[in-house]
Amino acid sequence: MAERAAGAPAGRVRKVLSAVLIVLGCLLLPLGGLSAWATYEIGDTGRYVATMGPLAAGPDVRRAVTDTVTDGIMSEVEAGPLEDEVRVFVRKAVRSFTGTPAFRTAWDSANRATHDAVLRALRGDRDTAVTLDLAPLTERLKDRLADDHVPLAHSIPVARAKITVIEAREVATLRKGFDVLEITGFWLPVAAVALAVGGILLAVRRRRAVMATALGLALGAALLALATAVGRELALGDLPPHVSRTAAGAVYDALTSTLRTATWVILALGLTVAATTWLMGRYVRHRGGSAGPPSAPAPEQTRAQA
Repeated sequence: MAERAAGAPAGRVRKVLSAVLIVLGCLLLPLGGLSAWATYEIGDTGRYVATMGPLAAGPDVRRAVTDTVTDGIMSEVEAGPLEDEVRVFVRKAVRSFTGTPAFRTAWDSANRATHDAVLRALRGDRDTAVTLDLAPLTERLKDRLADDHVPLAHSIPVARAKITVIEAREVATLRKGFDVLEITGFWLPVAAVALAVGGILLAVRRRRAVMATALGLALGAALLALATAVGRELALGDLPPHVSRTAAGAVYDALTSTLRTATWVILALGLTVAATTWLMGRYVRHRGGSAGPPSAPAPEQTRAQA
């Protein structure tokens, strides 16, 4: 009786510690997945360029580039009464240019330059604006328009046009968040797994702990998927009027493709493990119940033995 009374508090402590570890592990999972994605997918220039590369052949990005470049050229060229005809020629030529290997090369170069500039700003200590120089792209486009005999193509100015990617006042704030993501990119997912495994090993009823952990991981993955979808709506809702929502949506979907895939894999795995554990528990209880308690000896056998 004394041993049983001493074991009861210890069992309760194990249950509480196990529950705390499992809950912490499940809570850290969405944050760990987000930090790992930001560090190893978005923070790597090669992966970023490889992710953005296929968008150069997509209709949404090509249409957005065609509209933007055409408007930019027409704002710089004095076509006079032939403006409508020149715009048609320019638009066709720009559209044709977006289907060439030269455009894909320029697209990759622009994305690499932008990403390098952003990383230098976030990892540096100077709060200066991040800009993208469009002169190389404009030069290639000008040569293509000239080869296609577009009127006034030689008059297109190739100035050192720059687009501000990050304002100077935003660099310091973004740098703090980026530093945290880089630090936690590896350790946060490891900590989430370690806490969950520790909670299962410490549990008094491990089958129940496994099922609870699996359901918690599935819930965390579902919350991360929801956050990704909400982030998409917020990002597209804050776009300036002249920016194409379809093109921006294609970019967002490409950048979060790996994150969304990992999220759904974890969700499916968690639900599968939880269902399998529950079915195994029912099977074990059914086998134990069907065996039943040992049968009592018949009265005649009892009297004979006596």
